[in-house]
Amino acid sequence: MALSKSMHPRNRYKDKPPDFAYLASKYPEFQQHVHTNLSGRVALNFKDPEAVRALTCTLLKEDFGLTIEIPLERLIPTVPLRLNYIHWVEDLIGAGPGDAPRRGIDIGTGASCIYPLLGATMNGWFFLATEVDNVCFSYAKKNVEQNSMSDLIKVVKVPQKTLLMDALKEESALVYDFCMCNPPFFANQLEAKGVNSRNSRRPPPSSVNTGGVTEIMAEGGELEFVKRIIHDSLQLKKRLRWYSCMLGKKCSLAPLKEELRKQGVPKVTHTEFCQGRTMRWALAWSFYEDVSVPSPPSKKRKLEKARKPLSFSLLLPTVKLLRARAPSIGCSTLGSLSVVTAWLEKILSDLRVSHKRVPSGQAERSLFLTAVENSWIHVRQKRRDQWRQLRELPRAPPCAGSAAPHTAESEPQPENPESPENHAIVGVELETGKSEANEDSVAAQAAHAGPLTQEVLCNTQEVDPDKQEVAPAPGSSMTSHSPGASQPFLFKCLTNVKLEGAGELAEEDEEEGDVIVQMHWVEGLNRDLMNQLCTYLKNTLLRLASSPL
Repeated sequence: MALSKSMHPRNRYKDKPPDFAYLASKYPEFQQHVHTNLSGRVALNFKDPEAVRALTCTLLKEDFGLTIEIPLERLIPTVPLRLNYIHWVEDLIGAGPGDAPRRGIDIGTGASCIYPLLGATMNGWFFLATEVDNVCFSYAKKNVEQNSMSDLIKVVKVPQKTLLMDALKEESALVYDFCMCNPPFFANQLEAKGVNSRNSRRPPPSSVNTGGVTEIMAEGGELEFVKRIIHDSLQLKKRLRWYSCMLGKKCSLAPLKEELRKQGVPKVTHTEFCQGRTMRWALAWSFYEDVSVPSPPSKKRKLEKARKPLSFSLLLPTVKLLRARAPSIGCSTLGSLSVVTAWLEKILSDLRVSHKRVPSGQAERSLFLTAVENSWIHVRQKRRDQWRQLRELPRAPPCAGSAAPHTAESEPQPENPESPENHAIVGVELETGKSEANEDSVAAQAAHAGPLTQEVLCNTQEVDPDKQEVAPAPGSSMTSHSPGASQPFLFKCLTNVKLEGAGELAEEDEEEGDVIVQMHWVEGLNRDLMNQLCTYLKNTLLRLASSPL
């Protein structure tokens, strides 16, 4: 039985699903309906009415000490879903120790009489249970009697289409605390079979649909059925403190709330019941001004799961290699955290990602990042384009009295194309078209070249394409903002640099060990952008550690 974490917080099955293996070992009548699937787990066929009935009867016996009988041709209730409704009624009426006995009405109690039996067993509530079907009435009375609940539960047979008015004729002096109702959901046989009433994108039901005609179908479906209860409540008003009903269709909720609003009902609330893949909705209203109204569920029913931060680790040997290069960026501390944080700040600055240090705990450093542009993808291509633009810039005209510049157009080609000097010049031209020029090879070529080539090579070496600031692409919206202006951003995240396995450290600047970098999403347009940045930071740190000094 797949149970949702969105069940009522007091539902006993919320955090402890039924143990089918244990129940099968204890109850032979249940054991014959379970089987072991391919994964080795004990499972139940919820498409089998007898298996569903066995589960319901077994759970009521095991967890509530109730013994009931249900005919297969009538509705077989699921215990966890019914418990949700009972607990919500507790929230409505404020049940608690020392309170006066609570009285409720169950409209259409069914053969199981499950709501009165659960309410009486758990809370000692008194119930008036009504039923129109002869078979259901007979089984309901039998279930109440065999559980010795006749002093708390009164089952009455009422005529067809009777809801509250006729049932309370003989109870004119009593004020009930609540009424409950699980109305017929469908208007006809086609709806009951899912024709034109079930979204085609939804998966088929995972359990069998049982129930008699009066239990699952009514004229106008659940919408008209509940409107009739609302009509009765407008006449009875304060004879009941709370009127409530459960709905099988979410689309019924809005028109019913609108109907209550038109009738001027002062107190209205609703909730959701969840059990596995089954959703139900409940509506409650009251004419009492002094009742406490439970808050309806948030519009965002499913709270977003707390996502794990993006992270990567740097082993101590890698951190030591980064520490050896740290003086080049002005970092003089020896601690692993300080070294890695300094390199991260250097990389982020090169990427033009806004960052600032924020207070952090022991053995960690924290940076708050705000990315306003995606500067960490296609970095190599950007460097190549920038380098190509630099090469294509027009040269300044020669000054008077100065020697003419040596260009490909003005300078005659060397007579000996095989000369070392010419080889060097051609080599420079080829190397300048590459974004990953090797400084050692450039220096080696300069050693064998003439004075002119050495000058060109030295100028080339001074311009490091890795350190060039990438110009914004044509048509980009990058503009300068004043410090106080509100700037759009791609995302914001909190980056924590932690020392793995660190305890209480006496001196933070001398800590040493493996380092883990974690990036926690705060807000923004797309989490994939943070994932890209995380990958870029990791690869850059590893590349820096592996490059020669």
